[in-house]
Amino acid sequence: MSSQRKRVLVTGAAKRIGRVLAIELSRHGFDVAIHYNQSREAAEQVSREANGAPIFQADLSKVPEIRRLFHEVQSKFGALDGLVNNAARFTRFDPLNITEEDWDFIHDVNLKATFFCCQESARQMQSAGGRIVNISSLGGIRPWADHAHYCASKAGVIMLTKALAKAFAPSITVNSVAPGVISFHDEDEEARSMIAATPMRKAGTPENVADAVYFFLTAPDFITGQVLAVDGGLSQR
Repeated sequence: MSSQRKRVLVTGAAKRIGRVLAIELSRHGFDVAIHYNQSREAAEQVSREANGAPIFQADLSKVPEIRRLFHEVQSKFGALDGLVNNAARFTRFDPLNITEEDWDFIHDVNLKATFFCCQESARQMQSAGGRIVNISSLGGIRPWADHAHYCASKAGVIMLTKALAKAFAPSITVNSVAPGVISFHDEDEEARSMIAATPMRKAGTPENVADAVYFFLTAPDFITGQVLAVDGGLSQR
């Protein structure tokens, strides 16, 4: 899939990794649609840095909102050629203290929304084909004691990627990028400890993640159901 004139939706694109994904994909020749939930001003700034990319609001924890989002994207932007499922939530709790509300807060966006965004995008891509890239996490590959609910959600994204790669073949590829520690210059003690244990002895950058996403969006369609850890080798330790 060439990047030229291909339409790609990036969820959670107003801040952090999603922001860089949208800007970098735009620079690589994709027509990008930016999803945001509450951060409209930040999304508008990303739009200005991404060739005036259109912005779309939705609360992805609600399936009707997801369906509305994809209907609006198709109506105003055009049928999608690609989807980057980046929107996610992250919290830290001792597993003994996790409540049902805590669990649902994470899984409603990290896993449930990822599935229904995949479903809606696949409906648009069925005839012409397309590419889906799900952002998982090193936490979906390695267990983190104080993030059991988050790790479960991201491990779910990885298995969902593999299952949908089978279900959506041969017209749609589904792959996953699993970032390790990505630097925004706000690392806490836990992150610094992980960086010290990383074979490359440094944190990654959002641009590293964007490079991996770009690869899956443009790679041969014989590559599907794969998980690419962008983690400096930490998942191998």
